[in-house]
Formats: sequence, structure tokens, C-alpha cells
Amino acid sequence: MKEKNGTKTELRIFTIADWEREQEYLRKRHREGWKFVRVDLPGIYHFLKCQPEDVVYQLDYNPEGLAHKEEYIQMFKDCGWEYIQEFGGYSYFCKPVSEMKGNEEIFCDNESRLDMLRRMFAGRYLPIFIILMLLILPNLYTQFHSPGADTPILLALFLILFVIYAGVTASFGYHYWKLKKQTGR
Repeated sequence: MKEKNGTKTELRIFTIADWEREQEYLRKRHREGWKFVRVDLPGIYHFLKCQPEDVVYQLDYNPEGLAHKEEYIQMFKDCGWEYIQEFGGYSYFCKPVSEMKGNEEIFCDNESRLDMLRRMFAGRYLPIFIILMLLILPNLYTQFHSPGADTPILLALFLILFVIYAGVTASFGYHYWKLKKQTGR
């Protein structure tokens, strides 16, 4: 964490399936008096000093919406949501709780959330699964059967990558299953 001249940067890593945790993280920072401004790779969050306020942050994964960015942003603006930025396919929005009518979210129901998860699956998880199947697993298999001197290092590297990819995929699968169960589908 680095703080200077009313700005602060923090390094935080959220997986694609952690959008809800990321939303809560941004809300917590705003309550502490730090307004979210932007995020850059590799998970560097930028904040501006502000009056502490309860502000809800919402993320939407919708690359199709960004193809018609002006209309997409205007739709949320008409409902009182402030557009912050697009990063990694996600659009970031916020709205003060004082301006909300009840427990307001950008998704009106679980079916909308399920649609977002489907878009995430097609846009993010399918490529991850392909990488896992075509690159990591064959290399892992090769390293298990290789007599080379660098085998332990490469084996450890591919095992770490496998665990990360498998963990992210399992986390997403659990979120998807849980939401699908809630919608009764």
C-alpha cells in the first residue's frame, strides 16, 4: 500500500469468480474514505481521498455491452449508477447507498446474474479450460516422465499452474452451480 497527496494504491488479486469479493473490497475502502478511481494490471487499485460514505460498487461482465459502450453506460446512468471504468471485460459502477431505493443492484434477479456467469464462462473460462487441456496437462504429463536435470523445476512450475487453474475453475463452477440452484434451473 502506497499513500501520498490524497491518493493511495493497493495491490489486490481477485480471480474472475471473485467479483463479489472485489465489490465488497471497494465498498469497504469507500467507507474508510477512499474512492475507487481505477484498476491496472496486475491488480493495482488506485483511490482518491474522500469523505467516508457507504457506496455500493457493482461489476458487470458484458463485452457485448461494451461494443455499444455509450448506450450501455447510459442505461446504467439512467438508473443512477456512475460508470468508473472497464477492465478485463468487467465494467465498474458505483452508487451511494443514500440514493438507493432498498437493496438495489445492477442485476434485478438471479437469472441476470446467471446470464453474466454464462458470458464469463464463454469469454473467460472456456479459454482457461483450453489452456489447461492443451498446454498445462500435456506438459505436466511430459515432466512426470522426463529424466532431464531441469525436470523438478518444470514439474513444480506446471503443478503450480495446474493448481491455480483448477482452483479458479472450481471456484467459478461452484458459483455457477450455486446460482443455478437458486434459480431452480
